[in-house]
Amino acid sequence: MAAVAPRRKPVSRAEIGAPAAVCGYTCAVMAMPQAKKPAAPRRGETAALVARARAAMREIAAANQARIDELVTAIAWSLYKPQHAEALAELAVRTTGIGNAADKTRKNRRKTFGTLRDLLRVKTVGVIESDEARGLVKYGKPVGVVAAVTPSTNPAATPVNKAMMAVKGGNAIIIAPSPAGWETADAAAAVMRGALARAGAPQDLVQVLPRPVTREKTRELMREADLVVATGSQNNVAAGYASGTPCIGVGAGNVPVIIDSSADLEDAAEKIRMSKTFDNSTSCSSENALIILDDVYARAMPALAAAGAHALGAEEKEKVRANLWRGGKLNPDFIAKDAGVFAERAGLGAEARAARFFLAEEAEFDASSEFADEKLSLLASVYRAADFNDAVRLARAILQVRGRGHSCGIHTRDTAHPRRLAEELDVVRVLVNQAHAFGNGGSFNNALNFTLSMGCGTWGGNSISENLNYRHFINITHLVTAVKEDKPGEEELFGAHFAKYGRD
Repeated sequence: MAAVAPRRKPVSRAEIGAPAAVCGYTCAVMAMPQAKKPAAPRRGETAALVARARAAMREIAAANQARIDELVTAIAWSLYKPQHAEALAELAVRTTGIGNAADKTRKNRRKTFGTLRDLLRVKTVGVIESDEARGLVKYGKPVGVVAAVTPSTNPAATPVNKAMMAVKGGNAIIIAPSPAGWETADAAAAVMRGALARAGAPQDLVQVLPRPVTREKTRELMREADLVVATGSQNNVAAGYASGTPCIGVGAGNVPVIIDSSADLEDAAEKIRMSKTFDNSTSCSSENALIILDDVYARAMPALAAAGAHALGAEEKEKVRANLWRGGKLNPDFIAKDAGVFAERAGLGAEARAARFFLAEEAEFDASSEFADEKLSLLASVYRAADFNDAVRLARAILQVRGRGHSCGIHTRDTAHPRRLAEELDVVRVLVNQAHAFGNGGSFNNALNFTLSMGCGTWGGNSISENLNYRHFINITHLVTAVKEDKPGEEELFGAHFAKYGRD
């Protein structure tokens, strides 16, 4: 029998670090985008934070790529350090009631490590690309002060992830956390500021809005900053786009995953379990619906049960429906709670209370049903598809309820079926034979950038259709010199048109 680790006492705020200090500076002019900024110095709490951020940027304005990478690595270590990753995870769960500390610890470390890998492989300062044959040289430059809106689901990992990307471009960042996540975000900012100080850099490259974080204070920060990056509620994303400041927002998740006829059912079930239960399904990339092909349905459901799923009976399903939603909205008492807590609060029996996650089988698709929507809990809906055409139809219908643009997944041995999903569905990412929550935000065995912010394209009301990454935190100056003329003749460009339609 494995030894049981001694129970740790709750981690104190002091173990993580002192809060980031807040003091005021008057705003000074610097070479930043100024089109919408008043010429006179700004007053007030938020203006002081922005002024300090600009002053910090001036201190690193001459830093080369090696120096910038030192600072990014210092920020990464501040969360990747085991003691900090664990302490911030415990603080997050204790103060928000969302997720579980063990998985948040893994997330804090894995996302930070993967993001650092990505960032250390790219150039963002000075000459970042040179093409002599085309007479083109590209220079990376800061975008300015970044206002980072972050959610309570990942109150440490998301701020650090965004801070790494922002500083990689030579920017400063001011974090606007959700009120529930403020204490953890503030603690994360404190360890990042400490890391910057130890590296001899200005701490004010990273700041956090002081408590209380109000809607108006966050919107004021959005207006004062040079770039808004909003992760979390769609209300915050909409406010970012309405702020008048360039904004990158992310869309809502409601991920459908297909278990195809050719799937390795045990492997699929285990990956779905890993993904769905990770951090109690806080991720927008967790499976919200399973679409199982008819010819494997009878074998797939037992495979899911063996992986820890409990299929709700009719009465249990109605109990969940009555409790998980209140007044048409998700009940916070169920969001990202442990499986046992979910089952107990829903009034489910002993068998359900021993499960890892829950399945609600739907006889047919109903867009008005709560089960067709995102659930932010250890519950997934299950649909039975007559064939693959029907599976595609169901996936499209689910995404129309919520999650259009975000992502979908498939477990299959058929290489044509994933391609069809990519061709036909309005999603940015199609994951094949992967634990969706682990692969969608970047993985060591796929090509996606590590991130905690997934762009959903115009389908999801976003300005980007990729994972948030370093490219979104730099401006690029193009140095253009003349080269040998590259001008084709008319016949080369219009020849095929002339031949088919004539010159009339």
